[in-house]
Amino acid sequence: MSLQYNAILITGASSGIGAALALYYARAGVTLFISGRNQTRLKQVENDCRAAGANVFADILDVTDRNMMTDYVGKCHGIMPLSLVIANAGISAGSGDDSESPDQVRQIMSTNIEGVLNTLDPAIAAMKQQRRGQIAIMSSQASWRGLPSAPAYCASKAAIRIYGEALRGNLARDHIRVNVICPGFVKSGITDANNFRMPFLMEAPKAAKIIDRGLTRNKAVIAFPWQMNMATCLLKHLPYWAFDRLAARLPKKTAQAYNQP
Repeated sequence: MSLQYNAILITGASSGIGAALALYYARAGVTLFISGRNQTRLKQVENDCRAAGANVFADILDVTDRNMMTDYVGKCHGIMPLSLVIANAGISAGSGDDSESPDQVRQIMSTNIEGVLNTLDPAIAAMKQQRRGQIAIMSSQASWRGLPSAPAYCASKAAIRIYGEALRGNLARDHIRVNVICPGFVKSGITDANNFRMPFLMEAPKAAKIIDRGLTRNKAVIAFPWQMNMATCLLKHLPYWAFDRLAARLPKKTAQAYNQP
């Protein structure tokens, strides 16, 4: 386990990977700032992290509210200068048996793109002043190519992946590390909503361990599991005629949005 982080902010920490990361980092000497939308689940994560010895601040908030996030990140940094910020909050949904509704597309884009920006902007400003820090952006294996079963989700995760890749070089001069995380299927409320077989489905605690190892090594892109990463890498290089035929056979993702927080 990495010992280099003493103040960690994690959005979407009430379930899935976010909760697993909070529990993974929870120990004496670490201050955790965790947030989410589900009060019951977040309280349980808070209690478990406290039991592990961490100093925990838990807040219910909406990452799409820019002013709220600016105040929140600033408040957290004022309590303890942030060493690691993990922009994890997001939502997932697909097209189901029909096309995505305009409202669903905008909801996904707002949460998965604007929510990440609202988290990163004040964090970057604070880290620039202290000339150090690390930022992790939760993208997805779905970011490598647009799948007809989840157009908005794929597009939103591709946008933040590319943004993170660009930020990495841009912020290096300020001694700020930037890492993009691209998990495959990790057991969570999001994957529980899927009604199809998910290859290489991974438990969240194992994912947290892989992520921490990548962050400690400052890997530009932390993509896992390797089997899924290999498959998606091949997928993105398929010619369009072959991709279209394959994509038509892929299982349909439920059209009901699930909140990752």
